[in-house]
Amino acid sequence: MRHIYFLAFLAFFGFACNSGPENPADKIFINGTIYTVDESNPKVEAVAVKDGMIQAIGSSAEIQELAGENTEVIDLEGKTMTPGFIESHAHLMGIGYNKLELDLMYVKTYDELVEKVAEAVAKAKPGDWITGRGWHQDKWIEKPEKMVKGFQTNEPLNEVSPDNPVFLRHASGHASFANSKALELAGIANLKGERPGEVEGGEIITDELGNPTGVLTERASYLVARLVPEETPERAEEALTLALQELVEKGITSFHDAGSGQDVIDLVQKFKDEGKLTVRQYIMLTGRQPELLDEWYKKGPMIDSDHMLTVRSIKLNCDGALGPRGAWLLEDYADRPGHRGHETLPMSVVTEVSEKALPLGFQVCSHAIGDRANQEILDRYEAAFAKFPDATDHRFRIEHAQHLHPDDIPRFGELGVIAAMQAIHLSSDRPWAIDRLGEKRIIDGAYVWQKLFQTGARICNGTDAPVEPVDPIPSFYASVTRKTLEGLPEGGYEGDQKMTREQALKSYTLDGAYAEFEEDFKGSIEVGKAADFTVFDQDIMEVAEDEILKTQVAMTVMGGQVVFKRQ
Repeated sequence: MRHIYFLAFLAFFGFACNSGPENPADKIFINGTIYTVDESNPKVEAVAVKDGMIQAIGSSAEIQELAGENTEVIDLEGKTMTPGFIESHAHLMGIGYNKLELDLMYVKTYDELVEKVAEAVAKAKPGDWITGRGWHQDKWIEKPEKMVKGFQTNEPLNEVSPDNPVFLRHASGHASFANSKALELAGIANLKGERPGEVEGGEIITDELGNPTGVLTERASYLVARLVPEETPERAEEALTLALQELVEKGITSFHDAGSGQDVIDLVQKFKDEGKLTVRQYIMLTGRQPELLDEWYKKGPMIDSDHMLTVRSIKLNCDGALGPRGAWLLEDYADRPGHRGHETLPMSVVTEVSEKALPLGFQVCSHAIGDRANQEILDRYEAAFAKFPDATDHRFRIEHAQHLHPDDIPRFGELGVIAAMQAIHLSSDRPWAIDRLGEKRIIDGAYVWQKLFQTGARICNGTDAPVEPVDPIPSFYASVTRKTLEGLPEGGYEGDQKMTREQALKSYTLDGAYAEFEEDFKGSIEVGKAADFTVFDQDIMEVAEDEILKTQVAMTVMGGQVVFKRQ
């Protein structure tokens, strides 16, 4: 079957006798194990590239026939090539800024967090803000002696940083941790028995006397975040440069940025104009800026003919995360009776944005983790679809779709709503998520990949970086094993919901492309599509499960250009 693709090429271009190809390839990749994600021709040995597009695929011998005098020949030496991996939900600038601030993702204890802050204070000037991200109290191997509502308190932080305000974002981005200096500047310190409690769409966690502990969930974080000095243009460029480097090193050729403003769009455009954009960008407009949406409603989607920077979707943040107990649930949290999380955006806004977006050709991507949030959003999507029946190719998405009521699972397939899920969250969250939801809710509706596939729904994969590292290998591993990164438990959590390796690869390639209306341009290795490839040092489709995590990216190719090669 594979020879058909090569013969079709010959018929189209023709050859001159004994004089080499009339239309030689710019670059050929030979001697590889190449998974195409094309069901009609799933595996080949070699690929030819011309003008950034795939010119031919076939055996190494066939493709070598296309090599002219100036063709670059890349011998894969048996390595595994796939379509370029597509990160379908992460935060571009967050990845970069994470490298410029305190990275708390790998902190194992509260004491270690405090030590990192102390080190930063020692290097800072009095009054400078100390910022960072990545802490997660449920992942610490030791719990602090004092905990309030499942969180640490800030007394140790105050001791090491009495004069520098400290603001540390939770790994999920849905909570934060501040010292007393920062709370004082925000006007929420020394409350002397008053109970600020919940604010609209969030909560200031307080102790038994009503004093803030330093933990702020959801929209309450803004009370302190608004005081953190704004970033400079120079620092933004540095962050974007670092983010792009991280992406290519991890084999990412396309990236869905889950909510940004005009400043990020303009910066990415600047990088594109200067030839510095090494990863294709699909940027969702942040729903947190209504005036931004109004401007884009007037001018309509920006669909890039170069396929490098497209803006045609809107990101709405509708509930919190499970870790800080901010996900919006239909029933109480199992480990906090009387609490059901937060609606962080009025559901009327989902209706309003959906009804404006549909006739204008904008896609809506709504963050929903809890079952109540997912249900409410599906209700509003369904009503909008009924109101605009001619807008059939909407490809509306729910970002995360992490915990679903069983009655809502079939609605994804029925309504054509894409589930933009991050398999790595299963590895990271499942060990403690059962405490939040209880066994029945976990089994019935949490991380239910196969149940969604059975409805005909599409799942696009990712990491939600910098919530998790942007590396796709751990998320691929979680997809096919449903284990923690330590390899537990045997057989995986709810093993009947594992993806096959073919499903996992498709979720990171062709279905990621579908989720941004680009499946005819990229996402599989087929003649006429973009020459976007990820090359791995071992066969992720065949190696033993416990070997997958040892895989490294050997090369990343975007538009036929090698943008990363491991030395």
